[in-house]
Amino acid sequence: MFPILAARLLAPGIHEFVVQAPRVARKARPGHFVVIRVDEKGERIPLTLADWDAEAGTITLVVQEVGYSTRLMGQLAAGDALQDVLGPLGTAPPIEKVGTIIGVGGGVGVAPLYPRIRGYKQAGNRVVAIAGARSRDLLIMVDRLRECSDELHLATDDGSVGHHGFVSQVLEKLLDSGVRPAEVLAIGPVPMMRAVVEVTRPRGIPTTVSLNALMVDGTGMCGGCRVSVGGVTRFTCVDGPEFDGLQVDFAELQQRLQQYRSQEKLAADPAQRKEACRCLEQLTAPSFRG
Repeated sequence: MFPILAARLLAPGIHEFVVQAPRVARKARPGHFVVIRVDEKGERIPLTLADWDAEAGTITLVVQEVGYSTRLMGQLAAGDALQDVLGPLGTAPPIEKVGTIIGVGGGVGVAPLYPRIRGYKQAGNRVVAIAGARSRDLLIMVDRLRECSDELHLATDDGSVGHHGFVSQVLEKLLDSGVRPAEVLAIGPVPMMRAVVEVTRPRGIPTTVSLNALMVDGTGMCGGCRVSVGGVTRFTCVDGPEFDGLQVDFAELQQRLQQYRSQEKLAADPAQRKEACRCLEQLTAPSFRG
């Protein structure tokens, strides 16, 4: 078991957990993720690390309630524990001094963006951060982004703070004003990352995205997280989660993310979930297996 040392609500439906996981914390690098289970019957949830402390032996996870398992995790508090924490997983990309970096985060994508731009700032780069959400109350970790960036721009869909519109529009304005980054890093919902790429592509700006493909084992065995990058099949769990955004097939990725929507709806209904579990238990009973 992995004890939860602290838990707090960052925004409606968005939770931050500090979890005791010393061996993960010692090996963690910006861009790594973990796979967690809330309990012994829980599904495996991949979460990119939002922070860690090797000396304290802790990792920080940010979770948005979107399905049954994440809503279950949202009920946890300090003193509770996670059943499993597997990691650190994925390929941590190199962080070097390259000039100016623009980091674009949308929604909970701001959480994994934070350690990446912090790493770039520590390496001596000029960092411009853009953070967006649907409204002011859903913006997270703004103070932490401000601490590790030279410029911070905010955007909200409803105009309640910052630019009234999308983060991709803020990025476009910056590029049109003459800012020439060595790289743009975008982390957030697929439509947001795709929009960022459509801004950078005609300008020939290297663009990295962090993909949130569906995942099962997290070690490259199941193939469930496969994505097409430059016409080649790659596995998000071992080859990513970060890829060249200019080469990602976003249409395929979006389609794959929607394939279990019906099952997620069933899981959200307690009565139907109980019936689905009962049927599964019957199918796996000795009499059915022969």
